[in-house]
Amino acid sequence: MKTTLIACTLMSLFAAGLAHSADKLRMGIVVKVGGIPWFNAMESGIKSEAAKRGIDAWQVGPTSADPALQVRAIEDLIAQKVDIIGVVPNDPKVLEPVLKRAKEAGILVITHESPDQKYADWDFELVDSTTYGITNMKKLAECMKEEGKYAMYIGGLTIPLHNQWADSAIAYQKEHYPKMQLVGDKFGVGESLDDSIRTTNELMSKYPDLKGLMAFGSSGPIGAGRAVMNRQKIDKVCVIGAFSPSQGASLVNRGAIKGGYIWNPLTAGEVFIRIADMAHKKEAFTDGMTIDGLGKVKVDEKTHTILGNSTESLDKANLPKLVKLGL
Repeated sequence: MKTTLIACTLMSLFAAGLAHSADKLRMGIVVKVGGIPWFNAMESGIKSEAAKRGIDAWQVGPTSADPALQVRAIEDLIAQKVDIIGVVPNDPKVLEPVLKRAKEAGILVITHESPDQKYADWDFELVDSTTYGITNMKKLAECMKEEGKYAMYIGGLTIPLHNQWADSAIAYQKEHYPKMQLVGDKFGVGESLDDSIRTTNELMSKYPDLKGLMAFGSSGPIGAGRAVMNRQKIDKVCVIGAFSPSQGASLVNRGAIKGGYIWNPLTAGEVFIRIADMAHKKEAFTDGMTIDGLGKVKVDEKTHTILGNSTESLDKANLPKLVKLGL
C-alpha cells in the first residue's frame, strides 16, 4: 500500500513537471552572426531575462552573416514548433517567405534592427534611426572641422536599419556641413573585419586627403581604425562609429577611433524577451508608455515598430564601464 502511494505520488509529480514544461514558453532568437562580442552580450541579456520570466529562450548564431543561414535556422525553429521566433535580420526581403511560414504556423515573430519587417508582429529599436544617424554625423563633423572628404560603411547594403542611419547622417551632412563631401557610395563592409581593413586601405590610397570614416556594423570601425593606425594616419583620418567596447577600447585610447554611440546589446537581449512576453500575453503597446530598457517609447501601429531612445557614448570616459559589462 505504501509502495503504491509512493509510486502514485511520483507519477503525479512527474506529470506536473511535464505540464509545467509544456506550459513554458519556448523562444529561439536568430542573430546576424554568432561568436562575436556584440551578440555574445545579447545572448547574456536573453538568458538572464528569460530566466527571470520563466521562459525557455536561446540564441542561434549562424557562422557567417549569410541570409540563407538565417533562413535555415528559422526553418529549424518552425520544425521545433517554438512559440516565438526572434530575428536580427541580415536581409529582411530574403526572410519574408520563411517568416510568412512561421506566422502561418501560429508562431509569434519579433524582430530587432529591422523596422517595417514584413510578417513580423513587432520590431523594436533601442534608438530612433534618424536621430542616431544625425548624432553620429555631428561627432564626425566636429572631428573633421566640418570640411573634407569622408566615406560611409554599413554592415550590409540590404540591412534597412544601417541604411536608415547612414542616409539620415548623409542628409544631415548635406544640409548642415556643405564643405564635407561623401566619396563613393555606401560600402557594405561593416560586418567583416578583413573587408573593412581592405576597403579603408583602398580609400586612403585613392583619396590621400580623406579626412573621415563613419562606420556602422560590428566590425566596421575596428577594421577602419586598425587600417588608419597601421598607415599612421591617426591625426589625419577621423573614424566614428558603433563597435564592441572591448574590441575598440585600445583603438580609442590610441586615437585610431575617435568615438561613436551604441545601444547596449545586453539590454537589447533583455528587451527581446520583454517584448515577446508582452506580445504573447496580448498586452497593448501604446505611444508614450515606458518599457524597461527602452525608456519612453514611440509606437508606430502601421509598421508595428517600437522605438526607444537608449544610447551609450563610446568615449574614453565611458568605455571602461561598458567593458566591465563584458561588451
